[in-house]
Amino acid sequence: MDMMLLGLGLGVGVTLIFVAAIIVARCGNLNQAWWGLTVAGHAGRNPSLGAKIDTLVGNPSAVVPMPKPAVAVAPPPVVIPPVPPTPAKPTGEALRVLSLLQAEARLVDFLMEDISGAPDAAVGAGVREVHKKAAATIKKYIVIETVLGGAEGDRVTVQKGFNPSAIRVLGNVTGEPPYSGELQHAGWKVKELKLPGIADGQDPFVLQPAEVQM
Repeated sequence: MDMMLLGLGLGVGVTLIFVAAIIVARCGNLNQAWWGLTVAGHAGRNPSLGAKIDTLVGNPSAVVPMPKPAVAVAPPPVVIPPVPPTPAKPTGEALRVLSLLQAEARLVDFLMEDISGAPDAAVGAGVREVHKKAAATIKKYIVIETVLGGAEGDRVTVQKGFNPSAIRVLGNVTGEPPYSGELQHAGWKVKELKLPGIADGQDPFVLQPAEVQM
């Protein structure tokens, strides 16, 4: 029995000497070997330390991956609403008739004058004169005719396919044309326009220039 224990002790001692010899051969000397065993013991108890040691000694399987740099996210593009188109400046062409009525019949003067305190006789005389000259001006530059023939109150028939911009059907309208009804107004339409042009550089928005007597 004593011999067996002695043999077991000698076997363990020889094994430890052999392991120590290998460690010393790997580390270079006994101090380094002892330091390695101490560090290895701490590493076994501390996984974080073990990972750092593995990284230092070049164990590729234990390399802790470096965090990826944050990718800068571009801000969403600023959406600029489209600028609404500038409305076209109105032309003075529509004022040509009014400027002619002012030049030849003084219509604008009459309409802009305050006649609330004028006696009826004076207003009537003024209206008669303006009416005469304005009618002459219209007939001079514009050929006007009625849309429908006949006098107000006559019975007329509106045929199928009529122009709704030229004829307005009023009242209780049912079914399809032709329609028969009483003529309320014969309507007006321009057959011919003979307006004179304006001189180059003249402002069409000036109905009549101011007059200064020197």
